[in-house]
Amino acid sequence: MVQAAATAYYRFTLLIFNCLLTFGSYFCFDMPSVLQQQFQGNLTCLNSTESNETTNCVEGLGMTPQQYNLLYAIYAWTNAVVVTLSGFLTDKLGSRVGINLFSFLIVLGSATFALGSHFKGTSYLLPLMLIGRLLFGSSNGSLIIAQDRIIAFWFKGRELSLAFGLHLTCSRLGSVLNFFLTPSFERNFGIQWTLWGGMLLCVLSFFSAIIVSVLDKVGTKQLGLDALLQEESKKVRFRDIRHLSLRYWLLVVTIMFFYNGIFPFVADASKFIQDKYSGYSQQEASYIAGAIYDSSLLLFSIAGILVDYVGLRAIIALISAVLTLPVFALLAFTFVPPLVSTIWLGITYSFAAASLWPSVFLVVPHANIGIALGLATSVQMIGIGLCHLVVGQLLGNQSRNLKILVWHWQQVMIFLLANIISCVIASIFLNIVDKWEGGALNMTTKHSESAQQETPEPSETSPLLRDSSGENRIN
Repeated sequence: MVQAAATAYYRFTLLIFNCLLTFGSYFCFDMPSVLQQQFQGNLTCLNSTESNETTNCVEGLGMTPQQYNLLYAIYAWTNAVVVTLSGFLTDKLGSRVGINLFSFLIVLGSATFALGSHFKGTSYLLPLMLIGRLLFGSSNGSLIIAQDRIIAFWFKGRELSLAFGLHLTCSRLGSVLNFFLTPSFERNFGIQWTLWGGMLLCVLSFFSAIIVSVLDKVGTKQLGLDALLQEESKKVRFRDIRHLSLRYWLLVVTIMFFYNGIFPFVADASKFIQDKYSGYSQQEASYIAGAIYDSSLLLFSIAGILVDYVGLRAIIALISAVLTLPVFALLAFTFVPPLVSTIWLGITYSFAAASLWPSVFLVVPHANIGIALGLATSVQMIGIGLCHLVVGQLLGNQSRNLKILVWHWQQVMIFLLANIISCVIASIFLNIVDKWEGGALNMTTKHSESAQQETPEPSETSPLLRDSSGENRIN
């Protein structure tokens, strides 16, 4: 019993530090969304002569809407290009190498991004900030792959969605704190120091990466699996991609279309709320946009527990997509208070994420998880990057201080709604193909545990893999 308790304590201690790996990067990722007015504000307000212009003037970096959306697009494109290769390298070199390398590059990227803000009004501003987002984007998606690979090793089994939900909760805590703290921090210290503060959080996440590396190395050695894992890594080949099933690819497409609706909306939500709905300040609009992450922060772990308990992952993904449809319909065609839609979106997002991403671990061998996650992230980011471009075109290139017309925003919401409809269609096919291929995604927990007991792993006798009942925890 003591040894079993120590095992659970060890795994969840490792999980805590593993969750902190992306806290800083998630905080920094949506800082432009919170500071959209400052990014698109005038270079100076000192020369304004009309009182109305002075009142409405926001001093900032002087970006156009298209340049602003390019900051998100280049992040997505870089992810799309890099993550497949980085996933393969993580499979080949191991998760520990991945988390240390990618955490360091995130620090470098966030520092370059903050440095670029000091060059406002010059031709260096946009290139430096794009380089920073490029480094940031190439590393953040790759870090998540290495992070998820560690979770898959230590928690594959009944606790998989719970561990994944806790990881998302901690990551989204960074996003939530960004929406709450960044506006007031910027008012007191300015945009440059605000961006440098985000970089310091990435440094703290880098130290967490070092701790996770040590814990993972010690743990696998105690289990006697370190040499075996290294041997499996040597056998990984890039051509293993051809063995990925149709069910996996449908899962990837479902993920892409769902996130096509979420991330582009969050990036522009603050300005959308101010432009369409009267009476909201920048800070109030940021709080309402951040409600997506507030509600998901509270629900990720609960959703993970429920998905682990019930199973039926593909069905839950389909239900989540269907329930997301009314959100963008409300935003496009009604003036229902936006807080209703953002909370609603946060709820469906929580259950979709808790069911979709852990499903990848169930349809792909552990040795190829890095490649599989890399491909999934690549496709996801290609879709998100294209969506940001489309949104930028729909919003236009008008004067950065003017309100964008409501009908432009309506076109954006209809476009995002079309992506969610596509997600519903893809998830229907996912459920059909899953049934053809054995129904692993829609197994109830009881049937899933029976299947695991029939095919035990060679390492199931290792004491650190068992709970107090003697049940194997890594299958």
